[in-house]
Amino acid sequence: MSVYSVKGKGWRYDFILDEERYSSNWFKTKAEAREAEAKRREEIKNPRQEPVAAVEKTPTAMGFLELANRRLDHVKAYNSERHYEDQKYLFKRWTAEWGELKCPEVSRDKIQSFLLNRSKVSPFAANKDLMYLRAMFNLGVSKNWISENPTRGIPFFPVEKRLKYVPPKDDVLKVIAEADPDTQDYLWAIKETMGRMGEINRLKWADVNLEERYVVLYTRKKKGGHLTPRKVPMTQKLFEVLSKRHEKRDKDKPWVFWQRYWDRKKKEWVEGPYQDRNSFMRTLCKKTKVRYFRFHALRHLGASVLDRANVNLGSIQRILGHENRTTTEIYLHSIGESEREAMKVFEKAFQESHTSPT
Repeated sequence: MSVYSVKGKGWRYDFILDEERYSSNWFKTKAEAREAEAKRREEIKNPRQEPVAAVEKTPTAMGFLELANRRLDHVKAYNSERHYEDQKYLFKRWTAEWGELKCPEVSRDKIQSFLLNRSKVSPFAANKDLMYLRAMFNLGVSKNWISENPTRGIPFFPVEKRLKYVPPKDDVLKVIAEADPDTQDYLWAIKETMGRMGEINRLKWADVNLEERYVVLYTRKKKGGHLTPRKVPMTQKLFEVLSKRHEKRDKDKPWVFWQRYWDRKKKEWVEGPYQDRNSFMRTLCKKTKVRYFRFHALRHLGASVLDRANVNLGSIQRILGHENRTTTEIYLHSIGESEREAMKVFEKAFQESHTSPT
């Protein structure tokens, strides 16, 4: 049986049956946890038959912890590893708050009170919690695990939206020049494809076509979480970088960028593709004395450069791998010529009105 203790809290059970996950806590003794697990298994295998009307009126009494674990399993199966780790961090906070409650006991008032406290950190933090809480409860309702979504009708907090910082090209080149050779190649790959960090991390040699000069990037940023490919033509710089790496590659490694690292769970050294690598960007920016920026800013920079060169929006959208045109528009920080011409007309009209005879 999957029964274990958590220091200072007690015993809990956590098991998977027919590809569904079940868990509950906190029990005073191991025996109580084992007995509760056995009872839960029996309930699942031999559900009690009740009149239809009674079932419809009785809310599903699934534990909040169990719903949270099922949602995490769903995210792990359908979304990226980074998205999973991001949500897991939030779920720890929620289960500390409501882990001992049944889902019907997690009321709208409780959630609103929790979000108000989170808004003291920042409205963005509170809105992120609300967005993911809503998604978790929506999944529960869609799977008939629970009957209601308590976040329904809770509004998002107003936020002060600002333009994303886009580093100047000179700053980007300074940072790349400061990096070690392997990191330089990695940064060139992100800059020259305008790809997401995760897309470059999972890039394999099978996705690189040096003869026809394009790479295939895969993203899960699509509806349904499907791993979706798109072709991105190579620039001359990217061709030079990948050609050099291809000549020196380890043929036993399928990834363009890989690392050897200590796996704390397996307690052994493993080899695999790059994971989250944002930490070294702060060091590089500090060394070069430029304003800090992360990898994603290179996508914004690339989109702005293309926009200033009057590349049509559809082409920019396909290069960035956006599903919606409105998402691409968010990336365009440059002031287009049409806006400049409009303001010239505006200025001229007022100048004429000031100088016209009365």
